[in-house]
Amino acid sequence: MNTQLSLNLWADTLTSNLQPEKLSIPDGDIIFYPSYFTEEESNRIIQELFREINWGQDKIKFYGKEMNLPRLTAWYGDSGKYYTYSNITMNPIPWTPMLLYIKNKIETVAEVVFNSVLLNFYRNGKDSISWHSDDEPELGKEPIIYSVSFGGERKFQLRHKYKNNLEKIELKLNHGSLLIMQGKTQEYWQHQIPKTSKLVMPRVNLTFRIIK
Repeated sequence: MNTQLSLNLWADTLTSNLQPEKLSIPDGDIIFYPSYFTEEESNRIIQELFREINWGQDKIKFYGKEMNLPRLTAWYGDSGKYYTYSNITMNPIPWTPMLLYIKNKIETVAEVVFNSVLLNFYRNGKDSISWHSDDEPELGKEPIIYSVSFGGERKFQLRHKYKNNLEKIELKLNHGSLLIMQGKTQEYWQHQIPKTSKLVMPRVNLTFRIIK
């Protein structure tokens, strides 16, 4: 599909509620847009992502045993922008027109150019990601992470790495939302998407990054 044509097809759905909420937290810089993409736009995007993304299920070693990650993943980006986490090295797949559309739209507020994106597909409430920080060496000092969510609403939790007296922070990542984590956030905070026994719709999350 021609990229310019793809962008034109979406031109009628660019209006969204670009009202950010800045979280008041120590040692971090987090901004949340509950409705960065319109509902109509988000519905179209998630259907396209279901169809076009080359989803896979990586394995990790846990106490000597090999286990499937509790979600599906994919890594897209510029040529040569490899990413390693949990001893998994991901080779970038070339950008699709839809991923470029999302990237271009978030870059209007980012004022940076992202060169890669990690996609996570949470199929149901059993799929999750445990406590971690996005602080791998290839992300550089004070990584800028723009996290976009489409599909079922999931609970997003944050906890400080060192100040145990601080309560956990909890957000609802809803359809079309944008969460920005920058500054010293990854140095001092961890985040997770916990499992849930509630019935939840499938969710796709995209975390745009800059590989140094």
